[in-house]
Amino acid sequence: MPYLQITDLHTHFTQRGGSIFSPTKQVVRAVDGVNLTLEKGEILGLVGESGCGKSTFSRTIMQLIPATSGAVVLDGEDLSKLSRSEVRRRRLDFQMVFQDPYASLNPRMTIFSTLAEAVRQRHPKLRGSSLFNRVETLMATVGLDAKVMRKYPHEFSGGQRQRIAIARALAPEPKLIIADEPVSALDVSIQSQILNLIKTLQKDLGLTMIFISHDLGVVHYIADRIAVMYKGKIVESGPAGTVFYEPKADYTKRLIASIPKLATYGEPG
Repeated sequence: MPYLQITDLHTHFTQRGGSIFSPTKQVVRAVDGVNLTLEKGEILGLVGESGCGKSTFSRTIMQLIPATSGAVVLDGEDLSKLSRSEVRRRRLDFQMVFQDPYASLNPRMTIFSTLAEAVRQRHPKLRGSSLFNRVETLMATVGLDAKVMRKYPHEFSGGQRQRIAIARALAPEPKLIIADEPVSALDVSIQSQILNLIKTLQKDLGLTMIFISHDLGVVHYIADRIAVMYKGKIVESGPAGTVFYEPKADYTKRLIASIPKLATYGEPG
């Protein structure tokens, strides 16, 4: 069985149609019958334009939005069948990195406090020098100097804040990380640094990740496999090089054609 298996996943919303006085309702099929698998230590790139259902899909996997139907099986356990309390217990195993690192960090907490809190989710009895050493190691893992751990989020650049957000996601020792547009708010040079950091973490830690982006060039660089999403459905999937260089779906071809010629991230490793 794959490490993560998503089977016939649907997430639908009902909303009123027409004016606010209209009784008619329409169903929005944000995720509409998705089937995907992810192996341990693999990065799956999920790509598609804004509004295609990527974020709803990620939040459904995280159990932040309930699925209408289908299954999300992580390491042999169907998350979609768990109670709310059981989901909270399992959520240590699947963490998220968001697009805006500043909005996702508590501005009133130092970096040490932020990371220490995340570490104690997995190791509640960890205190003192052991806790300090764990936070120090996390910061070194994402390329930050431990000397700055007493600073606050506003004292860091966007790229540094995203490194902190990645460290926080790693802190509870999760089985799966979902990164939702983690570099789209950064300039190109900083994007490259964060992408290379993720590739290094995959190699060193065996990181398992779903990397979500609207930019197929970024996804091609970072991912082992690519799934292309359009209107809530997966229209094409396969090895990153195959999807990028030999696309079959017309929508994938349009995404490739829209990539700026200067937006290069190097060859996939």
